[in-house]
Amino acid sequence: MIVVIHHNPECGTSRNVLKVIEASGYTPVVIEYLKEGWTKPQLLALFAAADLTPRSALRTTKSPAQELGLLEENVNDEVILEAMINYPVLVNRPIVCTAKGVKLCRPSETVLDILDQYPPGPFFKEDGSLMIDEQGKRVA
Repeated sequence: MIVVIHHNPECGTSRNVLKVIEASGYTPVVIEYLKEGWTKPQLLALFAAADLTPRSALRTTKSPAQELGLLEENVNDEVILEAMINYPVLVNRPIVCTAKGVKLCRPSETVLDILDQYPPGPFFKEDGSLMIDEQGKRVA
């Protein structure tokens, strides 16, 4: 199965998701979206596949969303989408694509919903919390 992750290596959640994917035996296509940027068709396709709207995918903290006025209720999705193209950091991450679906993987353990196999257990996140137990069962 092909796995694609839209990844920010500075983000702990994104690093955790990448670690889960790799430990599960996949060699993902890693797209560092802060370097690559976004296109409108790309975002529209990802959001449609993940059942997201631009507003629901908007990163509201540690981003310029507030300074750009994007948190106001009267701002429509088209304005948010254009801002995401100009400021890639506005898109929440990581977004993972597999044959089983497309998902904004927050919290990180939600990536397990779209993988065919899990990492061998026990498997821990960066913060030390258990994700997969010794029997290979999902705990979170």
